[in-house]
Amino acid sequence: MIDGLLIGSVYGLAAMGLSLIWGVMDVINLTHGSMIALGMFGMYLLFSASTLNAYVLLVPAIVGGLILGSIVYWLAVNWVIDRPQLMSLLSTFAVNMMVIGIGTAIWSTSPYNVNFTLPGITVGAYTFTGNHMAAAASAFVIALLLELFLYRTRAGKAIRAVADNRDAAELMGISSTRVLMIAFAIGIALAIASGALVSTLFPFTILSGATYQLKSFVVTVLAGLGKPFGALLAGVLLGLAYQRTGNLYFSIGLHAGWVFCLKIFGAFTADVPRAAVWFWGTGKMIDGWLAFIVLALTLAVSSRLPVLNKRPAFAISS
Repeated sequence: MIDGLLIGSVYGLAAMGLSLIWGVMDVINLTHGSMIALGMFGMYLLFSASTLNAYVLLVPAIVGGLILGSIVYWLAVNWVIDRPQLMSLLSTFAVNMMVIGIGTAIWSTSPYNVNFTLPGITVGAYTFTGNHMAAAASAFVIALLLELFLYRTRAGKAIRAVADNRDAAELMGISSTRVLMIAFAIGIALAIASGALVSTLFPFTILSGATYQLKSFVVTVLAGLGKPFGALLAGVLLGLAYQRTGNLYFSIGLHAGWVFCLKIFGAFTADVPRAAVWFWGTGKMIDGWLAFIVLALTLAVSSRLPVLNKRPAFAISS
């Protein structure tokens, strides 16, 4: 169960960028998976070229993600804003295919790994690896920083204002083009960061991002748009679902279907405890108070989806 919590936090971080871009810009970013893969290889190259701790190298990886996100925005996204959503899908999918094609030509599809290990902790019969704990802590810190940025800084409030009402924000002197570029760059940086963290946990290829992109869509549906900690908790729920099944070779579609059913059941019945017990134990008693609290909090967050309560994804506050 603890492994599910730790890995799930990385799933949540992977979904934050997708959720932010979708919620602010109404653009479904199909470059998300390829950007996660670039984050994996970015960490691999940085770690190979230096002797620093891999988690310290997360900082330059995020900076590189901000720069890359700005470039992709101006090349492929800016001109499809406010156009039919199919245009943004085609534009971002084209970038995705180019990144995968170039990456395959450079690195092929052979697996790579970041050979970095932190000492773990043993408690009784359980051993918690240092890499999993460091990745989970990094994901939580990044989510906290994003939350503070969105609600405590001028730029963050501008992003929420544009997400709420772009025309009104323009009348108040906010440049929506610049704000959308910042939001997209942050979303790509979050994808890069999640890929960098995943590279310290598992082997990867240039095609690995597609799996995490699908998980990100599941987490985004579960948590709602523009909720960093909601995405983090929903990612933890997905990690717990994987851990609960035990057989990770099962189709991801089966897991995604379970999570989607949980979302619908919890949102429309508004019965959080019963939904948690129904999903987690499939008719049996829940396996511990920690799992119950995590599931209850996740459902409480997910039940506040804008589609269900007809409120904007971002609430404007002073």
